[in-house]
This record gives sequence, structure tokens and C-alpha cells, in this order.
Amino acid sequence: MKLNTPRWWYDRERRHAPMTRMLLKPLSWVWAAATARRIARADPVDPGVPVISVGNLTVGGSGKTPVAREALRLLDEAGVAAHALSRGYGGRLKGPLRVDPAAHTAADVGDEPLMLALGGPAWIARDRVAGARAAAEAGAGAVVLDDAHQNPALKKALSLVVVDGETRDGEWPFGDGGVFPSGPMREPLRSGLARADAVVVLMPADVPHADPELLSAFGALPVFVARLLPAAPPPAGPVVGFAGIAKPWKVERALDAAGAELVDFAPFPDHAAFRDADLRFLAERAGRAHARLVTTEKDWFRLPPEWRARVVSWPVKATFDDEGDFQALLLRAVQSAR
Repeated sequence: MKLNTPRWWYDRERRHAPMTRMLLKPLSWVWAAATARRIARADPVDPGVPVISVGNLTVGGSGKTPVAREALRLLDEAGVAAHALSRGYGGRLKGPLRVDPAAHTAADVGDEPLMLALGGPAWIARDRVAGARAAAEAGAGAVVLDDAHQNPALKKALSLVVVDGETRDGEWPFGDGGVFPSGPMREPLRSGLARADAVVVLMPADVPHADPELLSAFGALPVFVARLLPAAPPPAGPVVGFAGIAKPWKVERALDAAGAELVDFAPFPDHAAFRDADLRFLAERAGRAHARLVTTEKDWFRLPPEWRARVVSWPVKATFDDEGDFQALLLRAVQSAR
């Protein structure tokens, strides 16, 4: 969703925007009921290949794509020809279509599919069933489905829910449990966890331990802790950062934690289409500070081609504390579905 994510969504004590929460609550009931009805009425299709779903319970910002990339890498390492499948949010093409980073742009297929395609075969399809079948026909031994926990079209061999593990500064990944638009939830927590097979708690690099209270929210579900780590150091010298993701403030924190000499930071809405005027403004700010521009890998893919040489892409990766156990979970799901 393309929006400025409200910080008060993540305030579970309801100290901020109480009137806004109350006014939006009826719309939340409608949203939750529509989601539940759609899932209950679905008849999931087996596409002929094991499907591993990597989704979340909140509107953006949990780190699904880095986890999906790591799942693809671990499957490939174990000899499984895994293909990524995404809806292609933000792109104009409907698919099914295999993504080619050399030929397609974010305007064609979306930014996240381009990221996934850097590591191996990736597809976009508005029709997830058609996309999974196309991947299977192209030789996929498994499909890693990005952002589809609330999409019941495909039969899933494994449903992973990714949760933002950062709970500092009064933030809570589920806020007060409110469903969109009065809170960050796509559906009630209990409903979403009931369809999950395991939870991945994604921790920032500078927080050593997951919050025990958060871990207790998942009951008997297996929980895997992963860390969002820089795949490369930030640029040396002063930098001006910017990001158009659901929680841009986390990019600012991550740059600080990685030791970047951050002189300024500009947040944009999720999946923002950067205008030339925006980028010229940022370049002027950077020029005054004798700094370089830096952004996330995801945002870099949405930059106009003429700006990519002027902006540093700062990639991150998900690294599991128990990588072997997580890989074994993936392989069990693939083998049991065959």
C-alpha cells in the first residue's frame, strides 16, 4: 500500500491519536470481515509444485522480501530449484511473466520482484495460480510465494509469517491489535496465526535478543529468529539517506547502527515513485553537506535510470540464528508435498 505509515499504529498503549482510532474502527470491522469471508470461501488450488508462502500480518514493513530471498537461497543450496512468485505490486504488467532484471523496470514488474530475481528465477502474476503453474512448467521444484498470507488461491505446503521483532521506543509490531485502517493489522492476530505453520521474527542488527513477551504471543508455533544485517557497509564519509518503505524510520536507525555518517534523512511513502524534483532537492541537500545520497536496494530499483549512478544502493539480508533448522523446515515442507 502506498501510504505514509502512521507511527501511532504501533503504539499499543493507545496514547496517541485516540479519536482517530475510534473514528476508523468501523472501517476496520468491515476490512476484517471481508478478509475473513474471502479466506473462508476459497478453494485453494494445488499447482503441482510445493508452495512456500512468506507473508505477514501487518500492512508492510515486516521484512518479507529478505526472508523470501534467504528461503530461496537455502532451498537452492539444498538442491531444490526454487522459483520466486510475487503479485508484482507497483508494476504495470499482469503476467504470468518471468522477471528479467536486465530488461524489466520497477514500473513494469514492481521493485520487490526485481530484488528476488537477482538471486534466481522470479515470476510476477496477478493470478497466483497461473503464476505458480507457469513456474512449475518452467522447471521449478518449489515456489516461494512472496506476500500472500491473506491470499488463499494456492494450496500451501508451508505458511511462514514474518514479524518485525523491534519493540523498543514504545513500538509494538501489532500496535494495540487494531486492524487496518485503525491499526497496522491486515487481520486479527489470532486469525492470522491460526493459518501459520511457523513464525520468523526479524530483528534489527543492533538488538541482541527478541522480546520474550513478543515471542509468547505465538503460542506453540515454531519461532525462528533472523537478523536484518547489512549486505555491505554503508558508504564512507557523510551521507544523506532517504527511503520510501512502510517504516522509513527503521532505515535511518539501521544506517546509524551500521556506523554511517548520516547528516540528514528524508522519509517517503511506501512504494513512492520518486519525482525528479524530489531527487534534485535531495541532491542539493547532499551537495551542501558534501555528502553522498544513499537509499535501500528496494528504493534504488524505483529510481529513474539517470539517477542510479548518483545514488548508492545499500542492501540488507536476513540471517537466521538457526539456519540449519530453518533450512530443514523448508525441506520437510517440500518433501511432504511431493
